[in-house]
Amino acid sequence: MSRPPVKNTNPNRKGTDSPPVAFHHDLLQSAAKRPPRLLLVYPSRQKLGWVRRFQLPPLSLMHVAACTPEPWEVVLADEVQEPLPSAAGFDLVGITAMTEQATRAYELAARYRAQGARVVLGGIHPTVLPDEAGRHADSVVVGEAEPIWGQVLSDSLAGRLASRYVAPEPSGDQLAIPWARKDILQGKHYLTTQTLQASRGCPYDCPFCTVTPYFGRRFRYRAAEDILAELKSFHGRMVIFLDDNLLGDPARAVPLIQGLRRLDLKWASQITLKFAEDPELLRLVASSGCFALFVGVESLKGEGSKLAKLRSRFPPADLVKRIQDAGILVETSIIFGFDDHTESVFEEAVKFVEECAPCGPTFHLLTPYPGTAFFRQYEEAGRILHRNWDLYNMNEVVFRPKNMTPERLYRGWVEARQAVYAWPSLLSRVFRYPHYRFANLAYNVLRKAPNDRLNPLMGAGGLV
Repeated sequence: MSRPPVKNTNPNRKGTDSPPVAFHHDLLQSAAKRPPRLLLVYPSRQKLGWVRRFQLPPLSLMHVAACTPEPWEVVLADEVQEPLPSAAGFDLVGITAMTEQATRAYELAARYRAQGARVVLGGIHPTVLPDEAGRHADSVVVGEAEPIWGQVLSDSLAGRLASRYVAPEPSGDQLAIPWARKDILQGKHYLTTQTLQASRGCPYDCPFCTVTPYFGRRFRYRAAEDILAELKSFHGRMVIFLDDNLLGDPARAVPLIQGLRRLDLKWASQITLKFAEDPELLRLVASSGCFALFVGVESLKGEGSKLAKLRSRFPPADLVKRIQDAGILVETSIIFGFDDHTESVFEEAVKFVEECAPCGPTFHLLTPYPGTAFFRQYEEAGRILHRNWDLYNMNEVVFRPKNMTPERLYRGWVEARQAVYAWPSLLSRVFRYPHYRFANLAYNVLRKAPNDRLNPLMGAGGLV
């Protein structure tokens, strides 16, 4: 795959295509005199102000850094936290991108290439659209970076960087990844840097979800002993597992949960509600120090509820109550926009929140991400409104719904969010459960302001 023309802003470069051989020779000579340097970039358009201190660090780049061998020096630049450095002094720039970050990632890639740097793009979006990503970078990593990152670095230093590196498809049920490097976070301020991943993959392949296309069709777990050893290296008590479904395979997860009981930690993660069907498993999770869980309810009935393939025989509200009665705060996620959703879906979601009082109700707009079955289906049917990746963020309507207009879907989403974060609803939820009441109140107040600022007449993918 050939490199596209790049604006010639360097007087030492001739033409508009790849740098001349002499340029590579000078780069390699320079690298030989000092340790090679790698810049890892987490792109963002958001200007969060003080709220950035409540964000989590980019774990994926921390894993890439951990796979980077000596003598490479690694610098992490998180655009959420700080201005980005120039390419000066770096031998390679690696940029990760989810779909909503893709356009910004391409802009940054163009900037760094114009400054003379070689750029590698990776992450979910370049994996599912490698041809598109390849038009903006010198190289694209398809799939998980850990198995092939060493080869990328070796080829880069040797001046033979390939246009594409494809990781082997995940197989088996074992996950072997290095401990994430935390030293590269020095000087940055996050809610906590004590994050890790215990598992990857999902066999359910829900048509709206990117987990299976990226991480594979099986639950893969790290050895419990390895996870617990990493946890013992942490200094604080709060830990967040950035898994898509930590309890996806309970038999594999139980040894870890049992080990957590001995560590006196407070932890949070993401799961499905189904685990709460088992009272013994729920008691074990609660006794292990779990204080909060994010659960994907997705849809209360109909098409959306069937898509998750993990629907319980119990109503979702009952399972939420079970978990919160066990002393664990629950944040629920409900998606609006499935094909069987009518305008009644918004009122039903608000009633659900009133019934079970989750600590943090979250409503999202269905987003057909590239690489998913929904994106393929909607594109074939002419229902994709545009490919402005900035708006593929679950907060904009980027497709044509079946039973309402894009404007109505957006307005209903805004009104439902504002209803559950109105003061009467908010305070009722907080004081209904005694656990972590102050933290629960603070979290809801922080969430209230962004919901209050939403305008039901705006959005809808820029259509209104």
